[in-house]
Amino acid sequence: MGAARLREHRLERIIHRAAVRSGAAAVGRDRATRRPPHGGRAVSGTGAHIGGSVAAGFEPVLEAFRLSADGDAGTGAALSIRHRGEVVVDLWTGVADSRTGREWTGDTPSVIFSCTKGVMSILLARLVQEGRLDYEAPVADYWPEYAVAGKSATQVKHAISHRAGLSAPRVDWSREDILDWSRAVALLEAQEPLWHPGAAWSYHAITHGWLTGELVRRVTGLLPGEYLRQLVTTPLAVDAWVGLPEERHADVAHLVVGPTLRDLTARQADEARHLDVDWLGRAMTLGGALPPELVGDDDGFNRADVQAAQIPGAGGIASARALATIWSATVHATNGQRLLDDATLELATREQSAGPPHFTAPGPWPRWGMGFQLDSAARRYLGAESFGHDGAGGQVAFADRRHEIGFAFLTNRMEADDPRGTAIVDALGQVLDDAGR
Repeated sequence: MGAARLREHRLERIIHRAAVRSGAAAVGRDRATRRPPHGGRAVSGTGAHIGGSVAAGFEPVLEAFRLSADGDAGTGAALSIRHRGEVVVDLWTGVADSRTGREWTGDTPSVIFSCTKGVMSILLARLVQEGRLDYEAPVADYWPEYAVAGKSATQVKHAISHRAGLSAPRVDWSREDILDWSRAVALLEAQEPLWHPGAAWSYHAITHGWLTGELVRRVTGLLPGEYLRQLVTTPLAVDAWVGLPEERHADVAHLVVGPTLRDLTARQADEARHLDVDWLGRAMTLGGALPPELVGDDDGFNRADVQAAQIPGAGGIASARALATIWSATVHATNGQRLLDDATLELATREQSAGPPHFTAPGPWPRWGMGFQLDSAARRYLGAESFGHDGAGGQVAFADRRHEIGFAFLTNRMEADDPRGTAIVDALGQVLDDAGR
């Protein structure tokens, strides 16, 4: 059975099982935290406990989420979807912290990793919409200190679409470097690019955040976490951070490295022994500031000081509810707010980077707009009108203009090439297409 048919077969099973089980309406333990959507129901059932609610007609999405949690002991996940501004799916399951047994709830915040890049791209697109930033302008027009070491011709669009040539550091960074905004920015200012800016792309896994974040700071006078609060989270009344308040650290889901991610990083380390310089590995670790999997039990993005720092390439923290609300507000008025207009979205989602990267990596490869990840074989969303960003370990967050969807799936069990979020996206796409929504 081919890969395409396997996906179709899986989706058929999801939809069939949802039809059989959609009569269940037992109340989840956290039902009081959120009313079921109009015409929907609170949910729970056999197997993994699932709390939350789902609107009528979206039961196949519930079943896809249920299947994603089967056999997943000791960790948890959450899924939130808005359609035309309204909540249609609001689900959570499992354990937020296996060390204490703390359960996941509808408001549990979790590290969203590179989904943060999508949020940063929203901030930059808003500045373009307001005429305060130009994608075509040189970075140095806003950030004069950047125009050294062969970077003077780098345009804003290069910096945000992984074409800046600064995907990995030439010198080893320390944890102290990533905790200090000024030190991280100064290191990027001084570095000579790894290739001519604009000529190629390679994923700027961590450095992307300081490139985009410093542009935000130069234009607004605010660090990205403060601008996010001013523009997005306060008006939308949601909890999402770049730079977590110290008092919220105990609320955050504790991340666990799953076996497929552990095996992948071990294989990559073995392959890298034959390279003069492992530029792809250095893009993730910055030469030692972070572990290869980005987390350890008390390391990387599980650390309180790392969560508190502003690391907008990978360090954002949000609940699935908050993240879906943010993405919804880019395509439809949500909680009274519309963040981006159609003309801005048209500009911001034009393809900038695709195909094989500068540093060889196996395909399929993602596609990028102005920082936004676009629909591709590497990251399947709902179609050509989708834009967003996934994150390490299985996180998925995006919006879709055609269907007016805001979507977020978060998990604290980190796996490699995780199919859970994609299976849920496929189920959602089938629901929307069948209903003509």
